[in-house]
Amino acid sequence: MSFYSHSDLSDTIIALSTPPGVGALGVIRLSGTDSISIADQVFLGKDLMKQKSHTVHYGLIKDGDRTIDEVMLSIFRTPKSFTKDNMVEITCHGSPYILQEVIRLFQSKGVRLAKAGEFTMRAFLNGRIDLSQAEAVADLIASENASAHTMAIQQMRGGFSKQISELRQQLINFASLIELELDFGEEDVEFADRSQLLNLIGEIKRIIRQLIQSFQLGNAMKNGVQTVIAGRPNAGKSTLLNALLNEDRALVSDIPGTTRDTIEELINIDGIPFRFIDTAGIREARDTIEAMGVEKTMEKLEKSALTIFLFDVSSCSPEQLKSDLKDFIKIDNPLVLVGNKIDDTEVNYQSLFAEWDEMIFISSKDQTNIEKLKNTLKSKILDDEINTGGTIVSNARHHEALLRSMQSLDEVSKGLDLQISGELLALDIRQALHYLGEISGEVSTDDLLGNIFSKFCIGK
Repeated sequence: MSFYSHSDLSDTIIALSTPPGVGALGVIRLSGTDSISIADQVFLGKDLMKQKSHTVHYGLIKDGDRTIDEVMLSIFRTPKSFTKDNMVEITCHGSPYILQEVIRLFQSKGVRLAKAGEFTMRAFLNGRIDLSQAEAVADLIASENASAHTMAIQQMRGGFSKQISELRQQLINFASLIELELDFGEEDVEFADRSQLLNLIGEIKRIIRQLIQSFQLGNAMKNGVQTVIAGRPNAGKSTLLNALLNEDRALVSDIPGTTRDTIEELINIDGIPFRFIDTAGIREARDTIEAMGVEKTMEKLEKSALTIFLFDVSSCSPEQLKSDLKDFIKIDNPLVLVGNKIDDTEVNYQSLFAEWDEMIFISSKDQTNIEKLKNTLKSKILDDEINTGGTIVSNARHHEALLRSMQSLDEVSKGLDLQISGELLALDIRQALHYLGEISGEVSTDDLLGNIFSKFCIGK
């Protein structure tokens, strides 16, 4: 059974669109062909049926002779509304009792409670927005930092959708010519110029490759750049976490091996969220608990987007550093080498570790060069940003569809090189069109839509 049935979409629906709980105001939203006429039955004020779209009216919500609340009521007439259906938004006082009573009153008039995401679902099905824009609505609501907000706004305005649609249309144009060739199979004619198609496929693959590469940045901006602070015991990892946070979050001790478990904290650096993870010191474990901590550190390293390898400049030699990096850091992700405790040594550490050009020297205790470290971490992420005309992919479903599109386009390229038949070529192009269409919703299933919209909040 699908998440939505077609009969559902003809109903008038209602939901509270502001968070539940006591507040100054609460907004109740209705959508459906009959929403304005039903609202007119319980609204004492102007005749709503005679009012223009995008107008706001003062009045009372009445249940017979009983006044429930004094409200402001907004009218949005089809097709100029969020759902492209008639819509009504009622701003009430924020008492949970009042809001419940208003919703109950509309239910008694035949209005149905909306399902999760049903308003946005109607906007998609009515052609107001495409599927990627609908998902951006959820991302916008969930955005917790400037970067996530900017990406959601850009996607909601259709920048990503437009780019995918243009690529898909160019493919459709060639696919139609190849399909036409199949109708004239016995006459051995070619309507589609194979060299032009090869150039087009190359250009589309270039753009898709950039979009795929942008996902690492987009996902990081949305969910936080997972950054592991690793190093030997007593290198100052917990002190560094506290310095980055500018508060005493992690337990600090001179005793090596104090940290036995991981500690995670989210820090915003100029709009980019970093999820810093303080880990157990890396060394040969002396007991079972410490061994478990080291094992967990290695697991975190494998999943990290960035790694800070911290060492004590007052006690670590270049040879030991090389050995540690060789033995423990077996990852391909960006690595930032940080020499700590420069306040605690008279050694010329810059000369001693001169072979590492990009090494940063800090004092976590005195917070020396902490801002420099933050800027370096930010640049490690932003330097990977690919120029995609302002488009950054942050949605895992879109990323997966782009990967599948690329695989299909690779098959098209191989087919052109091997001069395979138009029938097989058309099959590979159809596959690429299918995956690109999944992004915007031009190709969709009830299960896919149900999975996406069921994660929305009620009232959106």
